[in-house]
Amino acid sequence: MYLNNLLKELNISRYRLAKDSGVPKTTIIDICSGKASIEKCSADTIYKIAKTLGVSMESIVRDAIECPKIERISFDIFRSNICHLVKDKGDIDFIIDTLSSDEVRVLFNRGWYPEAFYLLATVDYLSRINDVPICTNYNDIRAQKLEKLLFNTGVVLTDVASESDDNSVESLNSAIPEFLNFNIVEDDIRDVC
Repeated sequence: MYLNNLLKELNISRYRLAKDSGVPKTTIIDICSGKASIEKCSADTIYKIAKTLGVSMESIVRDAIECPKIERISFDIFRSNICHLVKDKGDIDFIIDTLSSDEVRVLFNRGWYPEAFYLLATVDYLSRINDVPICTNYNDIRAQKLEKLLFNTGVVLTDVASESDDNSVESLNSAIPEFLNFNIVEDDIRDVC
């Protein structure tokens, strides 16, 4: 989202924008989180935000109109889709297509961190096993990770059903290092139907 990227670029917090613009903090938070759409805000609100950030009102609204809201699928479906793409395209073509599209950055900028980390881990893992140099464009993303371990739903459900954590422990012990760097527990990207 343009406004989030602009705040990051200008190193301005949502709180600071609210204080400097006079727009209520809750309104700023709702706009930045996607709960409220900027194009439905009053002209006065858009004007105050644009003036404070030093951009045109049109640039803020244009982004919202040109970039329709994208629905986020569940992480398990995303994971499955990526594994199928690897299988269908092959390792090298998958790496090339992913890096060419810059999808890792797109997902990261959207705030979809599990998806961005999973995709980058997949590229890094495939690069390692195919002796392809690691793309350094994402070193800033590589320096981050999820706060908690992320297991796929099948592992969690098996542990719940068996009333033990044996499956989680086994998955963690056999996790692929590139994924574990982001706190994602993945032990096999090739096991797809």
